[in-house]
Parts: sequence; C-alpha cells; structure tokens
Amino acid sequence: MLDVKEIFEYLPHRYPFLLVDRVTEFEAGTSLKAYKNVTYNEPQFTGHFPDNPIMPGVMIIEAMAQCTGILAFRTQQVKPDGTSMYYLAAVDNCRFRKPAVPGDRLDFEVKAINNKRGIWKFECTTSVDGKLIASCDMLCAERKV
Repeated sequence: MLDVKEIFEYLPHRYPFLLVDRVTEFEAGTSLKAYKNVTYNEPQFTGHFPDNPIMPGVMIIEAMAQCTGILAFRTQQVKPDGTSMYYLAAVDNCRFRKPAVPGDRLDFEVKAINNKRGIWKFECTTSVDGKLIASCDMLCAERKV
C-alpha cells in the first residue's frame, strides 16, 4: 500500500533509522500492517553482536512506534510539516519471545485503541513467519513544537 518513498512523507526518519520498509494494509483510525526486512549489513550488527547478530529489542520497539506514527498521520490525513512532533510517551507490557536475526522479515501490526487530545494508545505486535516475537502497548503524543 505504501512504499518507502511514500513512507518518507509520513515519517522524518531516514537511513539508518527508518525501520519500516513497506506498509501493506491500512484502515484509518483502526490498524496498520507493515514490514521490515532485516539484513546483515545493517550498522547495529557490527556491535550487537558481531558473532551472533540479533536485532536490538529497542529497535523493534522503535519500528512499531514508527508504524503508529504512519497510522496516526494517515488517519488524520496530514503529513508532518515541522510544526509538531510525534513522541513515544510510554511502552507498557512489553515482551520479547524470540530474537530477530538477519534474514528475518519483521511483520508489524499496530491497532489504535483510542485517541484523546492528541494522545494515542496502541496495541503493537511483531511476528516472523507468522510467529509472535514481540508485543507491547504504546502511548504516543502529538505536540506542537
């Protein structure tokens, strides 16, 4: 549904910190599905861990947060213009069930639970080959700069 060039319109992140390759499904105000292909040549693998590379959990959380940003901005039919910021405000009930490694495709699903005064609540999951590897609840806040 959205390729990386279109994702650029909704997120300020760029390489190496853009962690969403493609959006595959979108339902305004409700949910978004996206993915990231994990490759061995990504910069985090030179230090985490060189002989046994795994995707850092905080980067999986960040990727899910980027998905929530796309969902929120597309739902509101606005694109970030520098007058506001979209902040990760809280991560609750976070669980990692299995590491992600080079060669994996991380499939993200974010579901909007509610939105009040620019504070969004989401349920987020990450799967590889249909198996859940990470999940959390997130609060994100849109604020004027």
